[in-house]
Amino acid sequence: MAPFWGTVLAVAAGALLPFLACGGVLAAMLAAGRIVPGAARSVGSGPAVAIIHVRGVILSSAGALDSSAANAQTIIKHIRDAAKNADVRAILLRVESPGGSVVASDEIYHALNQVDKPLVVSMGELAASGGYYISANADWIVATPNTLTGSIGVISEFISLEGLLNDYGVSATTIATGKRKDFGSMFRNMTAEEKVYWQATVDEIFASFVDLVAAGRKLPRAQVQALADGSVYTGRQALANGLVDELGYEQEALRKAAELGGITGDPRTIEYSDEPSWLQLLQGLSGRSALPSRAEVLSLLSVPALQMRWAAP
Repeated sequence: MAPFWGTVLAVAAGALLPFLACGGVLAAMLAAGRIVPGAARSVGSGPAVAIIHVRGVILSSAGALDSSAANAQTIIKHIRDAAKNADVRAILLRVESPGGSVVASDEIYHALNQVDKPLVVSMGELAASGGYYISANADWIVATPNTLTGSIGVISEFISLEGLLNDYGVSATTIATGKRKDFGSMFRNMTAEEKVYWQATVDEIFASFVDLVAAGRKLPRAQVQALADGSVYTGRQALANGLVDELGYEQEALRKAAELGGITGDPRTIEYSDEPSWLQLLQGLSGRSALPSRAEVLSLLSVPALQMRWAAP
């Protein structure tokens, strides 16, 4: 019996090891102040400005440990929480993003439009494409003189391995029900007809982007159209072109949000944290490898994606 129970204990210890390791990491992060329990950080009570961060590439969802991405679902939850909080008189959206998913950016934009409270945007180093899309309808936009913003446009990229496969004598066979069913496949080059077809889709979404900016910024559509060639603009250039309202920093944006919210004096702030919960961290640390699976890599390479993203290094 002794060898049997020894084996059982060894297996149990092996199964618990990842969770114990996760617990150690969590404890270290808590001690370092990187995890703050709760959805929001605030001091005191009374009228406040809610601060919501949009950091990194905008995605519909992101892993708990992916600190380089802005999880749209988390951001939308923060927006709705701020909308329901009676103490919150205005929202300050802190944007530091090159944009990302068309759908995710539009969902954030829509959530912000449902809030009947003043919205001020504070742009950091980068607030381009989808980052500008979610900002365009704000009551006031503050950019630093050297912020890179704009990049009004839509991009869709495809990878073709046809030439590489031909070089190595590898072929792929596709059985499909229609001529466009394997559209965007990485195993063959796109046809001229398919390029025209997909360009029309990109142009449709681009036209909506231009309309949204023109309406939000109260600018003639022709003026926005002229600016919407994918170019990024410095804060100074954006101000001259009517894309932002003021040059300044987060403190100036906070003062403007307080003013629009009817708060006198130094405003109290409620900062909605995008730090993952303990459970999300535990699942992220123990539930998967740090490397993407083969299926995830193939999915990223082969699925057509529409993005409002600045395609810069």
